[in-house]
Amino acid sequence: MLSNNPIPEDEHLQNAIYGTPKVNPDEQRKYLGTFRERVGLTISVKELSSRDWTNEFSQELAQDYVQIIFINGNLPQEKINPYIMIASKSGINFTMKTNPEFRTEPDNFAIVVANKQAIHISPVDITSKYPVATEPDVDTPKQSFWKKLFK
Repeated sequence: MLSNNPIPEDEHLQNAIYGTPKVNPDEQRKYLGTFRERVGLTISVKELSSRDWTNEFSQELAQDYVQIIFINGNLPQEKINPYIMIASKSGINFTMKTNPEFRTEPDNFAIVVANKQAIHISPVDITSKYPVATEPDVDTPKQSFWKKLFK
């Protein structure tokens, strides 16, 4: 007897052969295995190489939303080791991602701080959340109003 319902055995068989399909696999790959709405802070490979972010990273780990840290384990150990030490001391769980799908190009993420639920924080980029304070130029003396006027 034929049924109008789709055959559930076929879906079960497909899942058994290929695995359960992932939701937004590209997004999960980009954010080291999690979804964007769960992310509170990201540090790209380029940002990690540009300067020391350990103070800002420590400040972020003190936030209430932080539950898990993802670290790109394909990066050189000397670059990520200070962040691993801070994560260990803070008592927050972290996961090293070493699959080849987690790349080390400058635009890829080195560190992702996240929650297990959606938190919708924006911005998440460390340079946006913690801008580097620039010192004003002290070498350039200000000109008086009259010098500007009669220049």
